[in-house]
Amino acid sequence: MNPVLVHLLDLVGVAVFAASGALVASRKKMDVIGFALLATLTGIGGGTVRDLIIDRPVFWLLDQSYLAVCVAIALASFFLAHLIGRRYIVLLWADAIGLAAYGVLGAHIARSAGAGVLPAIALGMMTATFGGLLRDVVSRELPLILKTEVYATAALVAAGLFVGARELGLEAVPAAAIGFAGGFAVRAGGIIWHWSLPRYRPREGREY
Repeated sequence: MNPVLVHLLDLVGVAVFAASGALVASRKKMDVIGFALLATLTGIGGGTVRDLIIDRPVFWLLDQSYLAVCVAIALASFFLAHLIGRRYIVLLWADAIGLAAYGVLGAHIARSAGAGVLPAIALGMMTATFGGLLRDVVSRELPLILKTEVYATAALVAAGLFVGARELGLEAVPAAAIGFAGGFAVRAGGIIWHWSLPRYRPREGREY
């Protein structure tokens, strides 16, 4: 995949996740520092975990544009969040876009760093979900990843479709489009129709 395109898509993913963090800050009625903290934590958290695992230079230490985007989104949201309201559904859809995009990008970066197929898919999922997990823990929200609707599954689908398509010889851009579309569709199903995976049920007479 073209490095310039990867960088642009990465910035878009960071921006969308940062926006979801800022929306949580607006719901919690935080000050401007709280907005910046949640936006930055959500925007770069997952990618930071990925880079540490694969022993790669942490991306935002090498390129300050990522932090600049997070802070800009936080400031804009602080003054403009009232125009879109604090509706939870806006957070869900912003998060869904970031989830699908970062599932693909995380897997691509992991593969480019030499990770195998399965580790790359796992790292794609981590990249897509860990920023939101940190956001929800810090803001004392029930993490989206722990709710009944499919969430991490959507990130796995996005990463898996991308890696699978690349292994079949598809070019990076169409493979990324397939991965994003698949991951977003799964998460959209969770939001609209409350799709969920089968849950464990204890046997009769037992608590586990």
